[in-house]
Amino acid sequence: MALEIKICGLKTVEAIDVAVSRGATHVGFVHFAKSPRHLALNEMAALRPCIRPPVKLAVVLVDPDDALFAEIVQRVSPDILQLHGRETPERVAAVRAMTGLAVTKALSIGSGADLEAVALYRDVADHLLLDAKKPKGSELPGGNGVSFDWRLLAGLPPRTRYMLSGGISPDNVAEVIAEVSPAGIDLSSGVESAPGVKDPTLIHALFDALQASAAHSQRKAS
Repeated sequence: MALEIKICGLKTVEAIDVAVSRGATHVGFVHFAKSPRHLALNEMAALRPCIRPPVKLAVVLVDPDDALFAEIVQRVSPDILQLHGRETPERVAAVRAMTGLAVTKALSIGSGADLEAVALYRDVADHLLLDAKKPKGSELPGGNGVSFDWRLLAGLPPRTRYMLSGGISPDNVAEVIAEVSPAGIDLSSGVESAPGVKDPTLIHALFDALQASAAHSQRKAS
């Protein structure tokens, strides 16, 4: 199955166009006021027409209430709701039922014990995103540009599907894919020139690195 590639925290038409034209399968908008990538609902609605199938739009949220979910569904029409807060498995199931949309649950990983949450959410979320725990002092649940020890993922049950995030960049993406073989990767700060500012050059560099890695794997297999 082809690698899913999500570029998250996009805020401009230019950045969306570059990501989509190079092969992003998912685009992410962030609605969290403390984030430098925050978009108001009217901003998301204005950018929504730039994202067309088969590319999917995920809206990233942190512990939203039901009213916000309803407004986002009505005004933005995302394909996926990505939950980065303290949502319980019961809350994730309720959000799926209430909105009728696919739900991604982000799980913060810092030790092997944190992988136990995978079993709790695997059957209630449509997708799992494994991200690094936020650094001390950060108010952002994701997009901090830090990674966790990917060797921990060897402790996951076989055939567990997940998208990997945290500290991935054009410089290490080939290593990430070779080491842990995630179903997808999710980048934000790794393709930014400053917090919240997506750099088209870095987005191009990411996809160039992915193409080079794929070509190398094909040569080894032949």
